[in-house]
Amino acid sequence: MRLGVLDIGSNTVHLLLVDAHPGARPVAFASHKRPLSLVQFLDAEGNINEAGQHELIEFVLEAWEFAAKHKAEDLLAFCTSAIREATNGPEVLARVKHETTVTLQELTGDEEASMTFFAVRRWYGWGAGPILDLDIGGGSFEMAFGQDELPELAMSVPLGASRLTRDWLHEDPPTAKSVKELRRYIRATLKPVVREFKDLGRANLVAGTSKTFRSLARVAGAAPSGAGPYVKRELHATDLGLWAQRISAMTVADRLYLPGVSEARARQILAGALVAETALELFEFPSMEICPWALREGLILRRLDQLVFDGPLQPAPHVGAASVSKKKKATDDGGPAVPLPAAATAGQAS
Repeated sequence: MRLGVLDIGSNTVHLLLVDAHPGARPVAFASHKRPLSLVQFLDAEGNINEAGQHELIEFVLEAWEFAAKHKAEDLLAFCTSAIREATNGPEVLARVKHETTVTLQELTGDEEASMTFFAVRRWYGWGAGPILDLDIGGGSFEMAFGQDELPELAMSVPLGASRLTRDWLHEDPPTAKSVKELRRYIRATLKPVVREFKDLGRANLVAGTSKTFRSLARVAGAAPSGAGPYVKRELHATDLGLWAQRISAMTVADRLYLPGVSEARARQILAGALVAETALELFEFPSMEICPWALREGLILRRLDQLVFDGPLQPAPHVGAASVSKKKKATDDGGPAVPLPAAATAGQAS
């Protein structure tokens, strides 16, 4: 089946289409995204303003049309801290549903951490033993630890790279004082949380998920994304410390010359580096591995696990005409599998 995942994050809004069936590895088919930092649209009361809501609704309609064009059979739509923590978050979700017919599932920070851990466990398997997963988002920082498919402990703290940059790093480049104060704040926030994790035991593997960790690993010399997902990528605490110092002295324009740093991430890469460095130090690990799967993949795999199917225990058929479901065959001849919402259809008619 072709499954769509619509991710409304703090830095980007992203629709990913994958081809998969229960028991199979999801294979990316197509992607549609745009930079959209919803936290930049917050007013003094913490509400997402009219301009931000308009941008969000416009993209959700685009995502529906994209999914319909490529005959997606199912669509998962979710949002994380950007809407979760907005004062008018419930009103924004209601408006999105009214104007697009799409219901965005609001994930709590702990749910976000748990689903990301689920993806990491599926990627590394049971042989990895106890895993500690760290994920730096735009608005929050998630941590999860466990030996099973779901974590024993999953927690979220307000240490997202975009949030910290907005609240603490106002100059370009930042002053030494502001960097020092931010380091102190990160440490004070993480210390009691790390203490709870340490009571559960020590991980065999520390995994880093999210674009921030991938960018930091690339800056520190890891293989580029073009090398494929199966290349082992590591991020060492010593490299993090060195690059955090270097980046703190750079302007945002200078950071664009670093490998793996996009224009959308250049301003917040320093805050991400400081969180990553402090986390590895407090958890007392010298390095971490970068996992290519994260929250989106966790939700996809969970959805596939929910599909009940009967049949003999035999290998799945090769992808092709013989393996296409009856439902998909019907949609190939009869139009898009995902009907466009009335709002989108009306927009096209005008």
